[in-house]
Amino acid sequence: MPHGLKAAFDDTVLTLPLSSILPRRPLDSQATRSPLFRQIKSSIEEVGVIEPLVVYPQDGKRFVLLDGHLRLEAMKILGRVEARVLISTDDEGYTYNKRVNHIPPVAQHFMLLEALKRGVPEKRIAAALNMDIQSIRTKVRLLDGICREVVEILKDRHVCAALFPVLRKMKPAIQIATAELMVLRNDFSAAFARSRLALTPPDLLVDGGGSKRKNGNPDAAELLLEDDTEYLVRTLKSIEASYGTDILTLTVGCGYIDRWLAQPKIVRYLERFHAGVLATLRALLDEVRRPGRSLEMHQA
Repeated sequence: MPHGLKAAFDDTVLTLPLSSILPRRPLDSQATRSPLFRQIKSSIEEVGVIEPLVVYPQDGKRFVLLDGHLRLEAMKILGRVEARVLISTDDEGYTYNKRVNHIPPVAQHFMLLEALKRGVPEKRIAAALNMDIQSIRTKVRLLDGICREVVEILKDRHVCAALFPVLRKMKPAIQIATAELMVLRNDFSAAFARSRLALTPPDLLVDGGGSKRKNGNPDAAELLLEDDTEYLVRTLKSIEASYGTDILTLTVGCGYIDRWLAQPKIVRYLERFHAGVLATLRALLDEVRRPGRSLEMHQA
C-alpha cells in the first residue's frame, strides 16, 4: 500500500459475540418482512454467513455495526450467538452495500451452472436463495436459444428475466440488432423487446411467427426502420440542444484541471500514485487545446 494511505479495515477477520455488536439503526417490521430479508435468512440457515459484518470499535467491549443490519437480525432470529466481523478503521456513516454492483441476471445464470457442475443439489441452491426449484431451473435455462453475441452484449446489464423468452423467438441477427438498440436506448425492458418482436417480419423469427404471424404486416420492416430513424432524430436534437452547455462545462472543468496540474506537488503525487489518471487528464487537456478546437468551442 502506498505510503500515507490508510487501510479501510484491519487485516484479520474476528469472531465476536452478537451481544457486543450494537446496530447503528433499528430495523422496522417492513424490512424484516421483505423478500431480501427472507433470502438472507434462508441463505444463512443453509450455508452460513459468507460476507462478514463490518463494525467499528466503540470501547473495549462493544462495537458499532456499520454494515450488515439484515444479516445481524437474521442471525439473532436463527439463534446464532457469534458472528465473523471486519474491523473498520473509520466510523463511516454510510452503507457499504450501496457501493456494491449487484449480480446481473446473466452472471447469476453462469453461477448457477457452475454450482450445479460442482455437484451442488438443486434443492440446496433453492433453499439457500429462498426460491423454489422451478425458479432455479428457469434461471438455469435463461440463455437457451440466445446467441453468443447477445449474451456478450447483455452479460453486465441488469435486464429482467422476462426479456429472454422474447429474444428467443427471434433469429440471431434480429436478437443482436435488438440487443444493440437496447444498449443505445438504455432500455432493457421486456416491453421494448416485445415491440421489436411485433414489428419483425415473420421470416426473421425462429418459427415464422406462428399461425398468428404468417400473414403479418408486409410493411413491418419499413415500420421498424422508421421507428429507429425517429429515435435517432430525437437523440440528435437532444444532443444539439445541450451542446453549448456541455462545451461550457467542459471548458470550465478543463480550466480547473489545468490549474491543478500547474501545482508541482500535485503532479508529483499523481505521477507516483495515479499515473494513469494523470495521463488521462493530460490527454483530455491536449484534446481541448488541439488546433481548431478553440474556434469550435467559441462558435458553440
